[in-house]
Amino acid sequence: MSTFLFDQTIFGPVKSRRLGVSLGINLLPNDTKVCSFDCIYCECGWTPHKREKKAELPSRETVARLLREKLKEMQNAGEAPDVFTFAGNGEPTLHPDFAEIIDDTITIRDKYFPKARIAVLSNSTMLHKPNVIEALKKVDDNILKLDSGIPETIQLLDCPLGRFHLVEVINNMKKFDGKLTIQTMFIRGEFSEHKIDNTTEGELSAWLKLLADIRPERVMIYTIARDTPTQNLSKVSIDELERIAARVQSELGIEVQVSG
Repeated sequence: MSTFLFDQTIFGPVKSRRLGVSLGINLLPNDTKVCSFDCIYCECGWTPHKREKKAELPSRETVARLLREKLKEMQNAGEAPDVFTFAGNGEPTLHPDFAEIIDDTITIRDKYFPKARIAVLSNSTMLHKPNVIEALKKVDDNILKLDSGIPETIQLLDCPLGRFHLVEVINNMKKFDGKLTIQTMFIRGEFSEHKIDNTTEGELSAWLKLLADIRPERVMIYTIARDTPTQNLSKVSIDELERIAARVQSELGIEVQVSG
């Protein structure tokens, strides 16, 4: 199926189904995906495992300059973003200057649109780095992926490309003392001769147990809305998502945002 890449470092603003009017910040290249996961549902397509040349990331200085230029343009047009969202063509925390770029973005945000939030969509794989954790603690919406409470399901859905230990990731999530949002993709289908369904009772019980350990301030649950790089995947209905949300709220008392 058809997928796409973000062809700019600063993109949008776009209407996000989860965050509102979002100005995107892509810390990865504009012509290829760079990620520590190879999720079977990713709208950006597959993660290249081999490259002819090293992928070039935008510099800290370039990100700050382009962000200032875009915000001046938006001010002149009378437009205001609800949120600055670090997303784009892969995992933003892979950028070696991620922590410094967050500091720059806070300073620039405070000058141009101080009421706007700063969000980071992360797959949680770089939480072993103290400077990444400290940077994520500074943003308004620290949104971390947890697609299952079962390691084998994460291997099927997210296809980690390097070292990934679920227990270590959960322990790192606990370091935020609740200042985080857990984001989970619910999906069904088949991949690599395996059936996938992270909505079963076994899956939900394992996931809810980890949520109880992490105690996030919020949970975002959603399903596929765009093309995926593999066939044979299907959406989970909004009614089912609402039932999952009701369990999180009734059993754990955690706020849930549902996106169909």
